[in-house]
Parts: sequence; C-alpha cells; structure tokens
Amino acid sequence: MNRTTTFCVSFVLILSMFFALSACSGEAPSVSSTAAAAGVISVVAAENFYGDIAKQLGGSHVSVTSILSDPNIDPHEYESSVQNALAVTHAQLVIQNGDGYDTWMDKLLAASPNPQRTVLVAATIVINKLPDNPHYWYGIDNIQSMAKAITDALVKLNGADKAGFEANLTTFLQSLAPIQQKMDSIKGKYIGTPVGLTETIFLYQSAPMGLQVLTPFNFEKAIAEGNDPPADSVVTANDQLTNHKIKVLIYNEQTVTPITTNLQNLAKQLNIPIVPVTETMPVGKTFQQWMLDQLNVLLQALGG
Repeated sequence: MNRTTTFCVSFVLILSMFFALSACSGEAPSVSSTAAAAGVISVVAAENFYGDIAKQLGGSHVSVTSILSDPNIDPHEYESSVQNALAVTHAQLVIQNGDGYDTWMDKLLAASPNPQRTVLVAATIVINKLPDNPHYWYGIDNIQSMAKAITDALVKLNGADKAGFEANLTTFLQSLAPIQQKMDSIKGKYIGTPVGLTETIFLYQSAPMGLQVLTPFNFEKAIAEGNDPPADSVVTANDQLTNHKIKVLIYNEQTVTPITTNLQNLAKQLNIPIVPVTETMPVGKTFQQWMLDQLNVLLQALGG
C-alpha cells in the first residue's frame, strides 16, 4: 500500500506559521509540562497497533497517542489534522510504519523539526520485508523486532526505569507465543490449502502457515495500492471462486472497492467462507487479541 495519502497544502502553511510565530516569541514547542514533571515519556504512534505495543512496554511511564485508530476508515484515505500535528510536536518518541504507508507522518515530523525527538520507522527496523508489501506488523518476527527497538528507545529516554522496561519486553515477547502456536497449528492441519486474498496484507501470515495463495499477486498489489487490477487477474480471481478452487476468501475490510465487493458477494453466493481482516487494530483489543481472534476465525473457516 504505497499510495500517498492526501495532505492539504493550506494545513502545512498554517502549521509552518505556527512554528515560525513560536520561534519569534522565543517559545519553542516542548513536551507538556505535566508529562515532563511526572517523568512520563510522551509517545505518538502513527498506527494504533504500534501505540498499543508501546503502552504494553512502557506501562505507567508512557503517555501514548495513536493517530490511526478507527478500523472502519481506509488508512490510505487518512488526512492529518492540526491536533495530530500538536501531538507530534510534543512527542519525545514517534513510531511510524514507513515505506510509503504513512507519508503524512513524514510531513508532520518535517513541520516540527526536533533533534531531541526519537523516531522509530518500522521499515528500517523489521527483519522480514516481503516485496511490495509494507504491512510489516502482520509478521510476528517483525513485531518482535519492533518491540525490542521500542524498549531500547524507552530505556534511552528514561534509563532509571530500564529494569521495568526490559521486564515488560520479556512479558510481551512471551505473550506472542499463543499467536505463533495458533499459526503452527493451522500449518500442521492445513498446509497447502488453497486460499484467496483480496490484497497483500495477509501474506505475512499465509506464507508461514503454508497456505497456498491462488489470487494473482498483481491483483492483490493493485488493490493494496488503490489501483484497478489488470482485467485478466480479475477474471482469474472470479474463476477461482466460481470453480471452488479456493477454500476460503481472506478479505481486507478496510480496502473495499467494487471489485473486492463483487468477490465477497460471489463467495457468499457460493458458500465459500469469508475471513475478514483489518489493517487497524479494533477498538478495545490488544495487538495479541486482534491477531489471535483473526486466526481463530480463519481456523474455523478452514474446518476447525
């Protein structure tokens, strides 16, 4: 999903004027006095799953603001706000995905330069990057890398609580075990099972589970980037459903187009199970709960 989201030019100008006036008055934007006085690290995460992980790792020593947090909104249509800009201005630690997924964050950071702010970009940290696929957080190995990087950043910002941060990291890494176990269980029972994907997001889990993705990659990639897929790939994706070549259809609920809706409707008509997945973590869930819930739905769709 490399499509750049819209960022209003007038917003950038207004934000630039804000910082210029602050500089002229001799009052540079800083971390809120309340957070600073309490020794709490101000964290801004571009996406709520990174924010949730930061909260689990930082505990009471962090105050986390997650910008993208509504699973009902297409992340690629997101537009930044002045409120987001102020949050970034006050942040000591910023976490973003990178690789073209959240370019609006690059603009917010550029609008409020701060050499003392720590910025973590998943694209430069994760160890498993699939081609043309910035959905790193769906890879459990990638989340382990991010958790370690976040912990290192927290320790650097607040060395006095190093022991607590490292203990939280150990707890977090252990909490990922049920997700890996569920994936291993699915692989053990359903390796080689043919499935369909409406886009690339689930490839970080379908491959480790040994599921055979039949949907043409150029179809998945086009949908992920907000483009129309090649006509022949659309025909192939439809034929795979019509001829019952796939066992389940894994459907990204946040990247909906007429073409993917048609696929979903066709799957329903043919009684082919549909497994919904999202890019943004659902409200009221932790990262671990979110991933495990989706895997449980997939397991049931495959036959239990």
